[in-house]
Amino acid sequence: MADYGVIGDVSTSLVTLLDQELGKAPLNARAELNDLSGAAPPGLVLTVTLYEILEDGPSRNRPRPQRPDGTTIVSRKPPMALRLHYLLTPWGGDQVTEQQILGRAMQVLYDDAILAGTDLLKGLQGSSDTLKIALIPLTLEDRSRVWYSIQKSYRLSVNYEVRVVNLDSTEERRDEIVQSRELGSDVLVNQP
Repeated sequence: MADYGVIGDVSTSLVTLLDQELGKAPLNARAELNDLSGAAPPGLVLTVTLYEILEDGPSRNRPRPQRPDGTTIVSRKPPMALRLHYLLTPWGGDQVTEQQILGRAMQVLYDDAILAGTDLLKGLQGSSDTLKIALIPLTLEDRSRVWYSIQKSYRLSVNYEVRVVNLDSTEERRDEIVQSRELGSDVLVNQP
């Protein structure tokens, strides 16, 4: 069950995957979740910034999951399907080193474009959720808007989308199972 902590769980899973791979030689960099509100992080770092959360439109019309419970049927509102947008930005070192950090991060997310099973951490661990990671093309103007909204000067960065993140509803409805029914003997006649 994906509760309200699912967004943080996805971010943790993503940062952990990147951190494990960037920490290897020769880069010896690290990945961290960062809202970019403070000063530049020290050392060789790839910041992962969640900057937008959208509802996944095509998933809105999913059927209500149902399960029997004695003489009732319990149905839940389908999970809210989310798309999470992340900004990945390299810091520290010279331009070539930052480009290498970014290149390695892109390579990792290309190779591990689907997170499932043991790749998922915290509340998502052991769930049947499958998250797809894709590089999302943004124009320079759109990227500049992202940087402007966080009130920082533009830096080399890439944007990724993680989808579909299911946020379970707490709404539950119980309906009694029909045990028997009676049909009346009255016949309706349609008169002109």
